[in-house]
Amino acid sequence: MKQVWLTDMAVSTSLGDLESTWERLLAGESGIGPVGHFSVDGYVSDRAATIAGLEATGDRSRLDTLLDRLLADLPPLPAKTRLLLATTKGRIDLLERGLRTAGATGNAEVTPLLDDLQRRLGVVGGVNINAACASSTIALARGAGMIAHGAAEAVLVIGVDIVSEFVFSGFSALKGMSPTPCRPFDAERDGLTLGEGGGAVLLMAREAAESGGREPKALLSGWGVASDAHHVTAPARDGCGLVQAVRQALQVAGAEAEAVAGISAHGTGTPFNDAMELTAFRTLFGDRPVPLHGVKGALGHTLGAAGVIEAAMAVRSLASGQLPPTIGLRTPDPLAAGPVSAEPLSLDEGLLLSTNSGFGGINGALLLGKGERC
Repeated sequence: MKQVWLTDMAVSTSLGDLESTWERLLAGESGIGPVGHFSVDGYVSDRAATIAGLEATGDRSRLDTLLDRLLADLPPLPAKTRLLLATTKGRIDLLERGLRTAGATGNAEVTPLLDDLQRRLGVVGGVNINAACASSTIALARGAGMIAHGAAEAVLVIGVDIVSEFVFSGFSALKGMSPTPCRPFDAERDGLTLGEGGGAVLLMAREAAESGGREPKALLSGWGVASDAHHVTAPARDGCGLVQAVRQALQVAGAEAEAVAGISAHGTGTPFNDAMELTAFRTLFGDRPVPLHGVKGALGHTLGAAGVIEAAMAVRSLASGQLPPTIGLRTPDPLAAGPVSAEPLSLDEGLLLSTNSGFGGINGALLLGKGERC
């Protein structure tokens, strides 16, 4: 298989662009605050990690403004770049507006968004992947597989989602949302906090990147996808789907579990998700206390964008030798005591595992290594 390089990336979150998000995460800051662009009366929470200044004017969605910011930070793309989009609800705010305003027309479907992006970027072979909250992790896995097996030389993965009243009301009705900012891996966690954001990662085959003069920011060494088929929303308690996805990633990477030096976990702050992850990691790594963290206590749960944003943060962790603190953590769950901290953690040499899970029992796992020529 061909070596898969991550050569370029961009991020836009409630904490800012890529550099600002990384620096503020390390400093222990949170982007969670009051929701201001729709009424939250009657919902479980009034908070989310929203991005200031996203406008919805005319026939443009707040998602379009988010994409403007995100794409402005990307360099020119190589010829014949393939596009993988990951979004769960796309331009959902346009549909909301259309339903509320007499005579208004709105379109929240993904296909027009995908078409718009292909035209805007001049890329070919676009596909949207909607696999709930593991969408962009699975998009990265698919893109890496395409490159590794020679089906593409460059794949741009874009993950984007906004905080909409449609999604906000849904999580509130499911009673999966915390009334206060979420507390991943805390013994008293009681639900998630929504967030919005976007991430873009350019994957390239080593040969194509070298010929184009691009340096690797990281190596995407392994990837795996599995479903536990347990429940519509709840994960399997034993973490069997996540365990299978991680073992697939290790097999692709040709690595043993001992090679994993740190974990960027899904960490939603819901009782069932965090318990499932901690159980899965105990199955995979035994009593070895692999350092792990989650970013959703600072960035909220960004749905389809979560995986690509967290992969970009993982790249920065590998380069700096640090895992950001897990914001919101006060009293760690007994299974998290030691590996999880409200302070930054040191990251030894090795692979960094990034995981995401979603409704329907879907699980995705990525293994990233330092961006060094091999």
